[in-house]
Amino acid sequence: MSLRDWLAAEEALRGRVELLARPPQPGQMGAALDVLAVALGSGGAGAVLARSLSTWLVQRRADVTVRVSRSDGREVTVEVRRTSDPQAVLGAVGQLLGGGEE
Repeated sequence: MSLRDWLAAEEALRGRVELLARPPQPGQMGAALDVLAVALGSGGAGAVLARSLSTWLVQRRADVTVRVSRSDGREVTVEVRRTSDPQAVLGAVGQLLGGGEE
C-alpha cells in the first residue's frame, strides 16, 4: 500500500492528504520523488501522522527515506533500513511537529 493511501485511510487525516505533482528536472524522464502534503490543524492530526507514518515505515520490506517538513522550513529526514523500531520515527517526526500540531 502506498504511503498516500495509508495516510488517507486514517480517519483523522482523511481529506488532508494530497499528492503533489512535481515537474521533471531537466534531463529526467519523469519526476524522481513523490511529494505528499498533509494539512495539520487542531485535533491531534500531528500525533496521528507521526504514529501512522512510523507504522507504515516499519512494515516496509525495503529501505525507505522520508523527509517531513513544515511550512516554516524546519524539516527532519528519517531513513528506515528494514527496522522494527517505530520509536525512532515517532520521536523524530513528533519533535518536528512540536508535540503534535503546527
